Amino acid sequence: MADTEIRLAAWEADLALIRQVREAVFIHEQNVDPDIEWDQEEETAQHFLIVQGKEPLATARITTSGKIGRMAVVKKARGCGLGLQLLTFICNYAREHGFSSVYLHAQSHAEGFYRKAGFRSEGEPFIEADIPHIKMVRPLD
Repeated sequence: MADTEIRLAAWEADLALIRQVREAVFIHEQNVDPDIEWDQEEETAQHFLIVQGKEPLATARITTSGKIGRMAVVKKARGCGLGLQLLTFICNYAREHGFSSVYLHAQSHAEGFYRKAGFRSEGEPFIEADIPHIKMVRPLD
């Protein structure tokens, strides 16, 4: 999409933008319980945003353990490659900050997307937030 910017986000300063994307995708679209959407990792994780002007289109975070999570792209911006751009940006950030690999809990329907980005499935599927998931790992070397 034209005029988009991928950037690091600060939890407190960018909370309204992060919340706008995550509430639209997880709480409203996927019916995730708001009580489990926000957790103790928020303040210590590095957050990321894709914005177009002042409008947030996508967000994600990486925790201190190297777990990528809360990755969400608003409905109107899907299918444009923003998810892959965001994931690439996060993996580059992780590599630059000394991680040798990253992992995530992919919603099962998105497993193919993450495979294209170099992730491989590990272990058995499981349920998280009432949604089927699979752990996926990507080496960064």
